[in-house]
Amino acid sequence: MSRICVYLGSREGSRPIFRQAAQALGTALAERGHTLVYGGARIGLMGELANAALEAGGSVIGVMPDHLVEREQAHFGLTELIRVANMHERKATMAANADAFIAMPGGIGTFEELFEIWTWGYLGLHEKPMGLLNIDDFYGPLLTFLDSTVANGFLAQATRDMLQDAQTPQALLSALDIRL
Repeated sequence: MSRICVYLGSREGSRPIFRQAAQALGTALAERGHTLVYGGARIGLMGELANAALEAGGSVIGVMPDHLVEREQAHFGLTELIRVANMHERKATMAANADAFIAMPGGIGTFEELFEIWTWGYLGLHEKPMGLLNIDDFYGPLLTFLDSTVANGFLAQATRDMLQDAQTPQALLSALDIRL
């Protein structure tokens, strides 16, 4: 069993497809016997993901800084809720408890977490697989931009290739499972 860290929004987004994808990913993680590691909230896509994993019989570890427990409305029905002192400790704890990383649609926090863990991989601080769940081409513009950074000589193709992407939870989990 692997522990999969998922970065995603504490908001639901503007279209039902994002909520449905979070639910599908949570269910798929549980059905494959993976433990979900995420930011610990019960709201937005984060809550949908955790609830789906729990409802499918999965294990869910949430990690949340003390100052956000009330603000983000922590999910107290998880297998485990790890409270930490700050955001830096949150990200380090999530990374230490994960065997792979997935970014779903989200905002600046999701982007920051994704790019930090990708940078850590580039620097050799981990060799864990990483992927984007590209629901309804949410990440299409980013992927085009990343390919442009390769074409313009600012990103090595090998570094770009570290970041898998797929449009469905099953396809992305299959791609990541190859390297788990």
